[in-house]
Amino acid sequence: MRAAVKQQGKLTLPWLIALIILPIVIGFVAMGIGRIWISPPEIFSSMIVKLTGGEAVSAQNDMVLWNIRLPRVLLAALVGAGLSGAGCAYQSLFANPLATPDTLGVASGASFGAALGILLGMGLIGIQGSALLFGGVAVLLTWLAGAGKGRGLNTIVLSGIMIGSLFSALVSLVKYTADTESQLPAITYWLMGSLDSANFGSLKLGAPPILIGLIVLLALRWRLNLLPLSEDEARSSGVNIRVLRGTVIVCATMMTASCVSMCGQVGWVGLLVPHICRMKFGNNHLSLMPASISLGAVFMIMVDTLARSVSAAEIPVSILTAIIGAPFFIILMRRSGGWSL
Repeated sequence: MRAAVKQQGKLTLPWLIALIILPIVIGFVAMGIGRIWISPPEIFSSMIVKLTGGEAVSAQNDMVLWNIRLPRVLLAALVGAGLSGAGCAYQSLFANPLATPDTLGVASGASFGAALGILLGMGLIGIQGSALLFGGVAVLLTWLAGAGKGRGLNTIVLSGIMIGSLFSALVSLVKYTADTESQLPAITYWLMGSLDSANFGSLKLGAPPILIGLIVLLALRWRLNLLPLSEDEARSSGVNIRVLRGTVIVCATMMTASCVSMCGQVGWVGLLVPHICRMKFGNNHLSLMPASISLGAVFMIMVDTLARSVSAAEIPVSILTAIIGAPFFIILMRRSGGWSL
């Protein structure tokens, strides 16, 4: 089956069904795991009551499931899918296996926006909006600094590194000026990455940019194979490579900024998951992009469930993704003998 997927570039029906069902199943299981254990039959019963409008069997379980865990599972799925999809697109765009969703500085810009929002005493929606705004500003500055006639994609990557460093310094400045009793701990904990503030209000603001970006990238997935080509080679295929690259950058920026605005910086997802999918499904984006999105959602749901269940005090998500991602990535690299795009 693996050979068939790689040769044809399309997902076989069993794999397609598996990639659709797997996030749903993992999300369903995750809703029952936590300090309050809720069995699958109880979840089913609560779902039926919710749909029919009947009286809840357990008011406590009902509140935990639908007001706390469901928004969190949805946020984890969106963040995992968004970061993994953005990482997959950037790795092909820059023909660089180490490209991540923060290649153009968007995560650093969004982190500064959120830290500034906390410093100014904004509410959750204000912090989220500020993060989205400065994430876009960071990418715009990167584009203005690195794009131009005769300049290649490597120049944009270098500009992204510089702009990212600039906004990281601004984050440090905000932390330096923040109140050490209240604001500094809030900024520090937020930057570590956490999904504990998930609610339907934040999802209404943050979900649309991620969903729009994912839909566009899925619709263009067959063209993403042309991203590493030169302009002349792409033109012979009838594709305007500049428009395609611009569209990919805008979509990846929207998704990454929105993810960071809702849960802080979460590393490794956009780097690790696309490589796992590339080893299984090959480099053709007809199969690679859907697989990255699906398995990214699964990975993030599992990590977040572990973060909130393994101890009494919740572990920041970015710590777990690094602890899991770094060794796993080294093992994959040694087995594959290196990476190729």
